Amino acid sequence: MSTDVLLNIASAARLFHTSDSVAFADLIIDGHRETWPVRSKRFGAWLRQQYYERTWDAPPASALSAALNVLEAQAQFDAPSRAVAVRVAEQDGLIYLDLADEFWRIVEIGRGGWRIADHVPVRFRRAAGMLALPLPVRGGSIAELRHYLNLTDEDDFVLVAAWLLGALRADGPYPVLAISGEQGSAKTMLAKLLRALVDPNVAPVRSLPREDRELFIAARNAHVLAFDNLSHLSPWLSDSLCRLASGGAFAVRQLYTDQDEILFSVARPVLLNGIEEVITRPDLGDRAIAITLNPIGERRRRPEQALWREFELARPRILGALLDAAVQGLRRLGGVTLQQTPRMADFALWASACETAHWEGGTFERAYWSNRRSAIDSVIEADPVAICVREIKARRSTWSGTASDFLLMSTEVLGRVMPEDSIASAGWPKNARALAGRMRRSQTFLRTLGIEITFSRDGRAGTRLIRITAGSHHSPPASVRSSVNA
Repeated sequence: MSTDVLLNIASAARLFHTSDSVAFADLIIDGHRETWPVRSKRFGAWLRQQYYERTWDAPPASALSAALNVLEAQAQFDAPSRAVAVRVAEQDGLIYLDLADEFWRIVEIGRGGWRIADHVPVRFRRAAGMLALPLPVRGGSIAELRHYLNLTDEDDFVLVAAWLLGALRADGPYPVLAISGEQGSAKTMLAKLLRALVDPNVAPVRSLPREDRELFIAARNAHVLAFDNLSHLSPWLSDSLCRLASGGAFAVRQLYTDQDEILFSVARPVLLNGIEEVITRPDLGDRAIAITLNPIGERRRRPEQALWREFELARPRILGALLDAAVQGLRRLGGVTLQQTPRMADFALWASACETAHWEGGTFERAYWSNRRSAIDSVIEADPVAICVREIKARRSTWSGTASDFLLMSTEVLGRVMPEDSIASAGWPKNARALAGRMRRSQTFLRTLGIEITFSRDGRAGTRLIRITAGSHHSPPASVRSSVNA
């Protein structure tokens, strides 16, 4: 009997399931739509509340469990399949931003402008820890954000604003924003402020995950990931962050005791901060924006509580200005071209499309190219294999041989430019195969410096050969050259 009452109550819900067979229910509460997993505490609480209001009694646990089992089956087998997003979604050329407030208000962004929409075709879910964004206000300026950020120059501010605008897209790609600086340079505060503008959370920054599974869970339950106080990145984590930046699939076991897997394809905006520059692998460096902060003098330092109070007053205007730029981006995206196409081409096109809402055309591309060139230099200086290739190329126009030949010769070459303890701490490869792998990782950045590495096989002997030659040097776009020359 109790189960029948619960199922009758639940008939007011609109059931559906996701592509991975998770059952959801749409509920109309106080005139607005809320979306909750059928197995969530919130949906169970709603059922208990409705049951209590009808019977003045609490439903038996067995009846509630039986009702949830039936509803889950109905959602999985009789209801439609829908996508469910966290914070940001896109459909039919429109961007939707979940304010995550108690009224479940959604911002709809289109070519004609942005508005608070009552009924939207997309569904959002609320993960634990999500906080509400403020109701955006029109007429603000992105320049107001500059006052709260301890950035070195205007180029860094342009790149930070571009990263924020990139985070308003649902599918990426998203460059990793890597913030470094000495103690007292407000690295953590910068990360918290930026996240508060797009995806505020009870825990705005967190420590690094220990395994892919932890990273997967974090990416599933938040739109922006911010990792604090880093000293280094392990190779597996660097590879995983590459997948998060460009969009890639994660596969983890559902339980440690079974063979079932959860497959999750996702791209997420990522923030990293640490005293040192922690990105040392070229593949992640090619997907990153690196910002270095200067220390804040005692006279310039402000109490954190006072800074947050002031920022909270400005946050609705700054968010409105970001939405204005996103509208401009949707209008111009189809007609934007770049003088050079970087690794994160879709992000660069989007940022260039948005920039004329607040800056002159070409401002972002100049700043982005300059930042990438600095990142290339930093990554190469941190990689003894890349340093060795560069030194050999400086001494001869062409080199050809096997990885074993290079390994034997490189010890002497590298010893002239790096101390022995630095070589060891940088992880010098111990065998020819590992060396060849490191050279492959360095190919893209070395090519930017005019050094080409090619791999081939000797047809007669079957020997794997490596050839180092002069490649075409990637010069900056004309607009960048002219600004540098000026």
